Amino acid sequence: MNEEIEFTLDETNEGMQLAVQHLEKELQKLRAGKASAQMLEGVKIDYYGALTPIEQTANISTPDGRQIIVQPWDKSVLGLIDKAIQAANLGFNPKNEGEILRISVPPLTEERRRDLVKKAKNEAENAKIAIRNIRRSANETAKKLEKDGVPEDEVDKLEATIQKMTDEYIASVDKIFEIKEKDIMTV
Repeated sequence: MNEEIEFTLDETNEGMQLAVQHLEKELQKLRAGKASAQMLEGVKIDYYGALTPIEQTANISTPDGRQIIVQPWDKSVLGLIDKAIQAANLGFNPKNEGEILRISVPPLTEERRRDLVKKAKNEAENAKIAIRNIRRSANETAKKLEKDGVPEDEVDKLEATIQKMTDEYIASVDKIFEIKEKDIMTV
């Protein structure tokens, strides 16, 4: 097989893999009942003029399945972390205990579970869109290869392989979403 075709396939596979990995990372942020440090991922504070993720300014631990403890290394940012967590609208309020923030993670209501499933479904749909965009780009590259003199039957094989890859990654996204949905809806 032509090395340009190999390169196109490798690049397409890598892009689709990254889309799936991004989905998995985003779904980790959605809590399914048990407290975890990942729930605070993406929350940033203005730390000396720079937006900084709180995991870079504090130790985050989960002593049990219903609590998260945030212990900042610099006690002066405790209030900033408190405000950032509240502003992130994660569905819980931190309790400032002077040196640490204690976050009690409430059990999920049926309505909140449905909202989380909607968010997960939206993330899954975004991943599918990314995969389809990668397919479109790869197919455009395949057409260019045909114009550059690559035989038509090889380009057809390449397009078929790209479509097969797309179908596999979309099925993978569906499976990941299904697992997350079951996890969220399990009481």
